[in-house]
Amino acid sequence: MSPPSLCAASCSAPLRACPTSLPRSRRAAASVSASRAAAAAVSDDLVLRIAEQLEDSASSSPLLDPLRSASALSLLSTPWPTRRSNEAFRFTDISYLRSLPISLPSQTPSSAPAPPPSSDLGSSHIRFSDGLLVSATGAHAAALADLPPGQARDRAAAALAASAEFAHRDLFYDFNAVGSSDVAVVYVPEGAKMTDDPVHISFAYSGSDGASMMMSNPRVLVIAEKGAEVAIVEEHFGIGEEDDGACYWANPVVDIVVEEGARVVHSYVQRQSSAAAHTKWTTVQQNTSSKYEFVEVSTGARLNRHNLHIQQLGPETITELSTFHLTSQNKQIHDLHSRLILDHPRGYSRQLHKMIACGTGNGIFDGNIKVNRYAQQTDAGQQTKCLLLSPKAVVNVKPNLQIIADDVKCTHGAAISGDLDPNELFYFQARGVDVKTATDALLFSFGAQVINRIPFKPVEQKALAQLKELLTLSRQSN
Repeated sequence: MSPPSLCAASCSAPLRACPTSLPRSRRAAASVSASRAAAAAVSDDLVLRIAEQLEDSASSSPLLDPLRSASALSLLSTPWPTRRSNEAFRFTDISYLRSLPISLPSQTPSSAPAPPPSSDLGSSHIRFSDGLLVSATGAHAAALADLPPGQARDRAAAALAASAEFAHRDLFYDFNAVGSSDVAVVYVPEGAKMTDDPVHISFAYSGSDGASMMMSNPRVLVIAEKGAEVAIVEEHFGIGEEDDGACYWANPVVDIVVEEGARVVHSYVQRQSSAAAHTKWTTVQQNTSSKYEFVEVSTGARLNRHNLHIQQLGPETITELSTFHLTSQNKQIHDLHSRLILDHPRGYSRQLHKMIACGTGNGIFDGNIKVNRYAQQTDAGQQTKCLLLSPKAVVNVKPNLQIIADDVKCTHGAAISGDLDPNELFYFQARGVDVKTATDALLFSFGAQVINRIPFKPVEQKALAQLKELLTLSRQSN
């Protein structure tokens, strides 16, 4: 007996005819019926409609069934978040996602438009185009559906099954799980070292004709086994970057598992179209004595929200986070929601967040660090610095330290300014540098402090060049 259709849970029957049931995976009908009955009163028409579209279009690997099933059930009772109804979206207006009907890519991986050539970073490459996995080449990269029986396939299946129990999910995470047709898997076996030979993951997106917003749901799973080291370079961009008005909705998820003594170096660059929406999840699980280093540079998309969730699952674990956001277009929204959970002794973390808001841009930073009872001798630091270059620009900063342990060293600081430091400007002027040149140099160095932490020169130099160009354009328009 297959479970009933999603639309049966909705109180608004005229939306559309009932499609094939969601989800298709085999699970107990009694459990599904009970969950549906409890959710019927609070189901959301828009959420159900999008979920039905995703389910109708996706044909995923059976290994994804547990995750798809859990997310499908979650969507039954998930309302569309608003600034009034959901504290996590208090400062983030996502009404742009409702401005156009949602459409889905119709291409198959073989006929999807190919991403433009990228810099030669390493021997392993993963290519997504409009959310479809086009290719995965290299010693440690493969599509989930192509993994042969063995250790890598078993570990990937276990990690995906564990993702079904992820307690901090939201509707974007669930949309991705229901809509993903395949997963790109980066599996690094025990003891392998490849930080100098990064896995380059490119996500290319093309816009619709403006009558709809095309939604894509690419998914990546990274597993670094005990003592392994791997570098990931993740780039998101629009196809045909000269046409900066392409309208689409990119909704990627990247799950990372860092086992005991392993190290993951993760660089993430987002330079979407100015009319795009970008809602991303990054989840990280770190085991004993592991290290995770993350650098983010986000400059594109009209609506950009990144949920970064990290959990330290063992003692003596190191987490280093560096992020830079630039809102250079009018009405551009950039939102970083980060959560770091420390549960074990002698954990170490450092987080630096920097933001420049121009025009009528809106920047949001919600940074949460939770130090639980047994995380004694934790050393955690968080700092955010924001510059407002326009009277109409807005920044909302919400640093949050929750400390239950009593033997810790935890600090956080937040600074928001509408002007550059006059002492720094005076330093330049005293050496014969005019105010405009000094201002340009200080603004550039403000973002470059984070960008310079990208360990791969081609990516770093491209990000620096774009920062310089966007700052010049924003200053001309202000």
